[in-house]
Amino acid sequence: MPYNIIDFDMQIGRQKPETIRHPDNYCPFCHTDELTDIIATDGPIILLRNKYNVLSGTEQFVLIETDACQSDMPDYTPEHMQRLIRFGLHHWQKMLHSGKYDDVVFFKNYGPLSGGTIRHPHMQLVAFPHLAQPLTVYPEEFAGEIITNEKGVEFNISNNPRIGFWELNIIPAEIESTEAIHTIAKFLQIGTEYLTRHFHKGQVHSYNIFFYQLKNQVYAKILPRFATPPLYIGYGVHVRPTNIKEATQEIQRLYFHK
Repeated sequence: MPYNIIDFDMQIGRQKPETIRHPDNYCPFCHTDELTDIIATDGPIILLRNKYNVLSGTEQFVLIETDACQSDMPDYTPEHMQRLIRFGLHHWQKMLHSGKYDDVVFFKNYGPLSGGTIRHPHMQLVAFPHLAQPLTVYPEEFAGEIITNEKGVEFNISNNPRIGFWELNIIPAEIESTEAIHTIAKFLQIGTEYLTRHFHKGQVHSYNIFFYQLKNQVYAKILPRFATPPLYIGYGVHVRPTNIKEATQEIQRLYFHK
């Protein structure tokens, strides 16, 4: 069976800075005057090539979200969040449609269980010039219990989680209009704030955000990160919680039914 394997360059990986578990370490994203290979900027938002291209055969990029090292998406003003999402989606789509790559992924790691190494808020893009087969993503993974639908953008909790437990999905009808960008940004802020400050009494300290494009449809998925279920790791069994409706109602009460 053909599948995608990426070599992780351990020699480069050993050189990567780490500030999540060791917050006193040097943060390269705080020292913007020392950054190289910058591609584009919008105020404090910076897109640059990743200095530590650990995934062999790919092109890796970093999108620095802000100059406030200890902040995160829930802390941003709505205006900054909108600016960030507009910038990120634009450059992701530009790479996707450049004709240079089989696919380009756009994602964010936050917290010690997310797979990230730098605390400073940032997102990443990884461009794959060649894939053995298309990346494995199914539209069914974005169907779910609807929290709300605003300005053509659906916000739901997945009934068919990609891994398991409470996965928040954002499904815009399009990503060109200002209204769509603003609503995507709003739902991302709500989702990340809910997971890190309300869900499980604020005991979620890690999450990922993934953006996808399937044909002409863009999706975003926010995943709280816990220890990954062994049934999923060993056998590919997806774990669905029994309180999806309760979580949906809690988000509605906190953010939409005030």
